[in-house]
Amino acid sequence: MNTPVLTVGDHAPWFTLPTSSHGASQDVVMGGYRAVLFFFGSSSNPQVQKVLAGFMAARERFEHTGIRFFGISIDPNDRFLEQQASPSSHFQFLWDFSGDLSIRYGLCQLGKDGTGRITYDPTTFVLDENLRILNLFPLETNVNHVHQVMSFIQALPPPPRPRLITQQAPVLLIPQVFQSDVCQQLIDRYEAEGGIESGFMRQEGDKTVVVVDPAIKRRRDWLITDPALISQINGLISRRVVPEIEKAFQFRVTSFERYVVACYEAANQGFFRPHRDNKSAGTAHRRFALTLNLNTGAYEGGCLRFPEYGPDLYSASAGSAIVFSCSLLHEATPITQGRRFVLLSFLYGDEDAKLRQQTQQQIVRRDGSTVAPAGNTPIQAPQPRAELGFQPRTHLKGAKRR
Repeated sequence: MNTPVLTVGDHAPWFTLPTSSHGASQDVVMGGYRAVLFFFGSSSNPQVQKVLAGFMAARERFEHTGIRFFGISIDPNDRFLEQQASPSSHFQFLWDFSGDLSIRYGLCQLGKDGTGRITYDPTTFVLDENLRILNLFPLETNVNHVHQVMSFIQALPPPPRPRLITQQAPVLLIPQVFQSDVCQQLIDRYEAEGGIESGFMRQEGDKTVVVVDPAIKRRRDWLITDPALISQINGLISRRVVPEIEKAFQFRVTSFERYVVACYEAANQGFFRPHRDNKSAGTAHRRFALTLNLNTGAYEGGCLRFPEYGPDLYSASAGSAIVFSCSLLHEATPITQGRRFVLLSFLYGDEDAKLRQQTQQQIVRRDGSTVAPAGNTPIQAPQPRAELGFQPRTHLKGAKRR
């Protein structure tokens, strides 16, 4: 499997690597703080030597901003650099002598010509507290690499101050799943294609009935059927949402029910009254609901509320997602001004997919007509896990410690 190219917004692979600082060996576990990772391969490269000197000169700036710097080498001859590490842990070197981590980050390729030669692309990643890539800087000739990186981190807003949380709904907020151009693309397609009145499912006897009732739900939906667009969305969801669900809820998502672009508008005070998403035979397979805002600032109202867990309102910025269990009681509050666009889906796993296959024939419309059976759509092509974000039980080992 080829390692996916990491981009801004992706969650970088988790890892644990050995470091040595002033003779003391320890494992560094990533996460919980902002970090700069400089994958330089080997300090024998003259350009790398210049960049390392620049970062070393900026050690106090890393400590001042609270950002930790890690230089990552695959060359055992670089162990002499440990003498220049910072006792405060804001400037350290990590040893990736097996090359595993560099390969997972897409920076190291082993020669295929039988010579064993290695191709390495030195790159600096800036990560947030959740290992989400804020920016990345390939090492380029005639570019002040250190200035690029330091200017970017100096412009970052300070971390938010701690808040005392006494109660909240068990929901997962994931920032920047979509970039602004993807959000606008989906809104434009909705405007061009138009939406239809959206219904919901209700169990009546042994049938799951599709009901349209404006007293309960006022929303228009455009069902996405374009294979290329579905593939584009799947790529982003599998890279930026699926690993976070597995980390937070220990559940591996493999399929989605459908993608719709939904529009709540002030013209009819669009809303969806309190409900659960999996309480009929035809919806029992659903595990998680995905709500991904496509626009903000263009409407008022339109928040999520989870009344079992208090009166708080939940909203995400444009391109960001809220994921929650389909068993939670929730509502979409009325739109009082403007229009809210959102991408919606339901996510589930392999066993749930089998259940869906069994229950689809029970879904009918109010007039008694049957609904065309829907297959289970994989959220990504069957393959080994992409080396992105959370990887359970992953521990990378470097060379034997001395």
